[in-house]
Amino acid sequence: MKALTVHQPWADAIAYGGKRTENRSWTPPAAVVGGTILIHAGKTFDAMARFLITDWDALDSWPDARGAVIATAVLTGSHRADGCCSPWGDPRGHHWQLADVQPLAEPVPCRGAQRLWAPTTATIQRIIRTAND
Repeated sequence: MKALTVHQPWADAIAYGGKRTENRSWTPPAAVVGGTILIHAGKTFDAMARFLITDWDALDSWPDARGAVIATAVLTGSHRADGCCSPWGDPRGHHWQLADVQPLAEPVPCRGAQRLWAPTTATIQRIIRTAND
């Protein structure tokens, strides 16, 4: 299983706000397309999000966990940006399409990394326990 670190509040927008397009400058490896990935909330907060996420009540209600896995999602595919995927799609780069997003009952703290990364066995076991609670 692979994980993807996403800056806040974008990770919360995926887990709780209906964001089903993740913007990246690169395409995902074919081996992960169609499979489940973990959404890791990074420690960085993107201050520009306050200007881009117009539903401030929703933004303020999201948990804002940092440095933790907060959800699972199925990566169904990706495509080059072409002005599509509003309101979440950046007009540059690649849009990763997410489906079946499942927030975890509790965030699972762990270190993140750039690009797709492999969580430790202990982290995966904690996620499974959290998902089953």
